[in-house]
Amino acid sequence: MPYFVAGLLLIVSVTAGIFALSRLNSNKKANEELAASITAQQAEIQRLKGEAAKVQQMLTPDQKDQLSAAHKLVANKTFGWSRLFADLESVLPGSVSASRIAVENIYQDGDRVKAELELGVLAKDYGSIMKMIENMQNSGMFQPSLRGQNRQENERLTFTEYTFRLIYTPGYGYAAAPSTDIAQNQQGGPQ
Repeated sequence: MPYFVAGLLLIVSVTAGIFALSRLNSNKKANEELAASITAQQAEIQRLKGEAAKVQQMLTPDQKDQLSAAHKLVANKTFGWSRLFADLESVLPGSVSASRIAVENIYQDGDRVKAELELGVLAKDYGSIMKMIENMQNSGMFQPSLRGQNRQENERLTFTEYTFRLIYTPGYGYAAAPSTDIAQNQQGGPQ
């Protein structure tokens, strides 16, 4: 009886070993085929890059400008403006108001569309601006850089206009939820 069990284990082990070797060989063949395919695709990419370089050399400066303008137009068409405003609203505290937005550039960065913006905001205190900067940085969509500030006074109130350069990268999916920070009027009630 013990020889029977040992013989059975030997047969099962040999069968499993043969199966493992056959899987190893088939995986090795598949790996070689994929490596050959990758090498062929890389060669094709290099050939196409060479052709693209030749075409670029044949373009006149006017044609290069037109091509650049066409790329910007396509990027502009694919840019979600309502998404930008919703994302901005989600990071602005209630005590900060946007006064102006100027688009400097829209460009493609890999598979993402990005925008360089100049943003002007109004605030009564610097703490609100710091909160806005923190919200922007934590959102992952905005990279703010303070460019200037201009303090303004009139008979009723004093405020400062801050100018920022932003790089905006819309997130994947839906726009962020609006901020729960509610703006207050002078009497302290919601507007």
